[in-house]
Amino acid sequence: MAEAVTGAARNDGLLPVRIFDPARLAAVRATGLLDTEPEDAFDDLAALAAAVTGCGRAFITLVDDRRSFWKACVGVDAPALADRQNPVAESFCRFLVELDGEAFVVDDAVNDPRTWDHPSVEPMRIGAWAGYPVLGPGDEVLGSMCVVDEKPHSWQPAELATLATMARAVSNEINLRTSLSTARDALEVSSELARSLQDSLLPPALRPVPGLDAAASYLPAAGGTTVVGDFYDLFHAKGPWWCTVMGDVCGKGTEAAKVTALARYTLRAEATQHVSPAEVLHRLNDALLEQRVGDGRFLTAVYATFRRTPGGVAGRLCTAGHPQALIRRADGRVQPLGRQGTLLGVLPEIRLHDVRFRLRPGDLLLLHTDGATEARPPVRPGGGDRPQFGDTALAAELGACEGLDASGTVKRLGAVLAAHCDGWASDDTALLALRVPHEDRRPARGTSGDIPAG
Repeated sequence: MAEAVTGAARNDGLLPVRIFDPARLAAVRATGLLDTEPEDAFDDLAALAAAVTGCGRAFITLVDDRRSFWKACVGVDAPALADRQNPVAESFCRFLVELDGEAFVVDDAVNDPRTWDHPSVEPMRIGAWAGYPVLGPGDEVLGSMCVVDEKPHSWQPAELATLATMARAVSNEINLRTSLSTARDALEVSSELARSLQDSLLPPALRPVPGLDAAASYLPAAGGTTVVGDFYDLFHAKGPWWCTVMGDVCGKGTEAAKVTALARYTLRAEATQHVSPAEVLHRLNDALLEQRVGDGRFLTAVYATFRRTPGGVAGRLCTAGHPQALIRRADGRVQPLGRQGTLLGVLPEIRLHDVRFRLRPGDLLLLHTDGATEARPPVRPGGGDRPQFGDTALAAELGACEGLDASGTVKRLGAVLAAHCDGWASDDTALLALRVPHEDRRPARGTSGDIPAG
């Protein structure tokens, strides 16, 4: 590695050790400005520096371990990027790196003992030189803000103070850009992780239920990049029994994700032991209180256990602090389903109720989160009404989906909600639909009979 040298020994071609500092070089590369085209933001500052000091040339440079790249240069005819640089050994900017953040000022370069034998003094007609360091976020010397006079120049305090201020302005511009780029990269990584985690909490595709068609959708709130607590599931429990659930955890982020994950796995495990939805949700409440996950966050849920029968579907449904489910009959009539029960994860003693239901050919069961009924348009300049979509409108739109299968129903409801919100979702919204097709009246194998009492 090169050794730090001073004075006339610089003619030996050695460079200061600080030129090769890995942290400094990394900071220079992180600016993203090496070998880039001129920009007004930097050219204007360089032009102002030349005007204030009365010098014919001004530069804003970035210095790596090979060259000094001129991001801005005034008074030099250098239209091509290849012309906007010189070797670091031939650049006065190396002095700023060597001085580790101090200014470097020369009134008479030809006679100053620090620069009289510098290889650029004669060919670049350097009579006087004044430069202040451009610093990175960790005070790394990235380069310089400098001016060059072809004649000796007695630098005045006001000139140097202005040059120092401009160097700080250049540093701030570069560091703001770097911070913004870093923040964007971090946001992209965070968003991707959030999307991956959210996807892991939702089934990639609903498992087909013999003799039924099913569909679901999840729409995150506008601008949402964090993991949320909305979830749904559809799975086989045991024998002829299937289960479906929709839940909504208070809050967002990793704490909400913990509750969601515990809820999903607990529900699937308890569903193999109990037919009663109320009993399963009681067990989930116990698990939430015992595990103390999610920093005390609560959970609302609607959970149903069902099986195929000769006439369609028979089941039970339990609501725990969650919006009621809706049944759309084959003739378009819409009926609410479920008795309001206690939300989960807060109180050890809760009240939950099973409600029996039947679906016949053409009937559809819809589960949804409150993002559907509480959907509202975005805030407009000047204010104005922002009505929620509401329970009545959701029921009416579901009735208008008469004849549509589960997928068509979910798509149409999603489009209606998006139109109401002008494409701006104020909250995360999940929908799940189960429908008994007209064309399949046969019961699935081994699923005849009524719902047992236990």
